Amino acid sequence: MSDIFITGVGMTPFGKQLSTSLKQLCADATVLALADAGCEASAVEAVFFGNCVQGHMEGQDMIRGEIVMRAMGIGGIPVVNVENACATASTALHMAAAYVRSGAADIVLALGAEKMFSPDKALMFGAFDGAWDVHEVDSTRDRLLVMGEGVDVPTGSTSDQPYSVFMDVYAGMARAHMAKYGSTQAQIAAISAKNHMHSVHNELAQYRMPFTVDGVLAAPPIVFPFTLPMCSPISDGASAAIVCNAAGVRKLRASRDRTIKILASVLRTGTERDPTDYDRHVSKLAATTAYEIAGVGPGEMNVAEVHDATAVGEMIEIEAIGLTPPGEGGLAAERGETGLGGRIPVNPSGGLECKGHPIGATGLGQVYELVLQLRGEAGSRQVPDARLAIAQNGGGVIGIEEAVVAVTILGR
Repeated sequence: MSDIFITGVGMTPFGKQLSTSLKQLCADATVLALADAGCEASAVEAVFFGNCVQGHMEGQDMIRGEIVMRAMGIGGIPVVNVENACATASTALHMAAAYVRSGAADIVLALGAEKMFSPDKALMFGAFDGAWDVHEVDSTRDRLLVMGEGVDVPTGSTSDQPYSVFMDVYAGMARAHMAKYGSTQAQIAAISAKNHMHSVHNELAQYRMPFTVDGVLAAPPIVFPFTLPMCSPISDGASAAIVCNAAGVRKLRASRDRTIKILASVLRTGTERDPTDYDRHVSKLAATTAYEIAGVGPGEMNVAEVHDATAVGEMIEIEAIGLTPPGEGGLAAERGETGLGGRIPVNPSGGLECKGHPIGATGLGQVYELVLQLRGEAGSRQVPDARLAIAQNGGGVIGIEEAVVAVTILGR
């Protein structure tokens, strides 16, 4: 896929934006991406629009993409609506890349957006309830509880305030990792503190407050082993990318220095496996394929953005995609290997924990960060001489792991 390129990216601030409509968020991100690519709206030949919860939040189903694009004055072209849990925006990018690679179009917009905040807390938290098998809720909960057996849960370590059901999902995954590898709550806190330090330098991040490891551990509990700073917030926001083949790059006369190659884009769903068989983790299998397609290895990556809906997500995912040995994701954070200035900086944007997690926009938000890094445009959070980057974006849960994972490798 070395003949597929990203020529422009755009992203709104992520956070609480009650007074901004979904249409406006989409328009803002799209205008930024078009300007970044030097592309007129009339040059876009197709749109892949990612969104998950507008149907739940506003009752708008079926033609979400057509509506937001018409509001921008863009019509008469194919618009494909994409929904794939928290991997939605990465899936939109994957489909856009495949579309231009096929020759069906030369210049395509991948766009993801979400409006998740609401004064109605039940409505807001209920947006997550459909991201697992609603016919097997009890058996899924039981399976996750079994995963965490052998790990003592301290008294008072579960919040009495409402929180997303997915925090329980991630807690089960965290306790399983702790039981198998001896990873600790302090290591998870080290990941969280590192990402909060990164987010201080990201003007688009939802949270920009620095934390120490002790500060993370002392914060209000959510569900063991997580405290509040270890968990991603509910967010509004949009992100976008202009995707081109070689013909599209020529049409736009895009700058070679700012044109980023999509070296691999892999989408994979989970399978049945033993909870401790991490060699068959969906992210590991997807990353293995992505490295083969790109012709590179994990040791060649200079920077990564991974799905850290909780801080343990980063621990599990960097091990799965080969950035650290199994069981050493937390140790790597404690040693400073995954921070800015370290061996392999992970989530320089602040990650989902700090940048925010508007689920239909998250994957393209990761790509936005990595494109800036590869161009050398990330400012005070720039990874020096970054040439290869990897994004891992997961979504939903079936059984004991993500329902779907997207892995994207970018290069310059």
